[in-house]
Amino acid sequence: MTISRTTRYLLISLMGVGLTFIYLPLSVVIINSFNVSRIFSWPPRQFTTTWWAKAIENTGVREALLWSVTAGVIAASVALILGTCIAFAVSRYSFFGREAISLLVVLPISLPGIVTGIALNNAFTQEVGISTGLFTIIVGHTTFCIVIVYNNVLARLRRMGGSLQEASMDLGANGITTFRLVTLPNIASALFAGAILAFGLSFDEIVVTTFTAGPGIQTLPIWIYNNLFRPNQAPIVNVVAATLVVISIIPIYLSQKLSQDSTSGGRI
Repeated sequence: MTISRTTRYLLISLMGVGLTFIYLPLSVVIINSFNVSRIFSWPPRQFTTTWWAKAIENTGVREALLWSVTAGVIAASVALILGTCIAFAVSRYSFFGREAISLLVVLPISLPGIVTGIALNNAFTQEVGISTGLFTIIVGHTTFCIVIVYNNVLARLRRMGGSLQEASMDLGANGITTFRLVTLPNIASALFAGAILAFGLSFDEIVVTTFTAGPGIQTLPIWIYNNLFRPNQAPIVNVVAATLVVISIIPIYLSQKLSQDSTSGGRI
């Protein structure tokens, strides 16, 4: 499609404005993590890496990082298994209620986080009688991480079709061999992309975590919120926030790279 020069300049300008609104505040956070001042101040008078060293030495930050990584890895792993199984069932089999199941799987990510958090908290503490803790955080994160894996795998399976598997079966391969040699290599990048996106989504989640975390458990986002207005904690909060920004960029970049490679026929 050919567009006029005026339209092209207008689109570029709008894109620039949108990206500025998104990334300028993030850039300020990253720059402030090197600010020598102990309070939120702009512009920085001097720069230092002292706060990064102090953040690494901070016991609360290290514990929060461990909780975030643990919850993210386990939630992404569970979501990878469940989301893949559901995607295979929906894409490969016809059964009553298939569309309803697909809707129910995707629905949690569209619900407000506070609604999901309150519902899970009430279900665990009042209905089931389970105290909130790491297990409840993982369950809460898995509810929306499944959606990421499910959408990635389902889209890849629909693009693949069933002809390759049928050809493999016609040549004498059984179901396990067909999955191992035909299906899995074709969906591997979608699985990996879904898993790392699910981890990124779990790693920086705060709303559901607030309602499902037990006493003494702080993930990095909760640690930031709890220390945001404490005296002399501003520099370390900036460091942790900058770390979250960087860690969140990595899964997005890797998933986009995998999607581009799979679209162009590349392999990882």
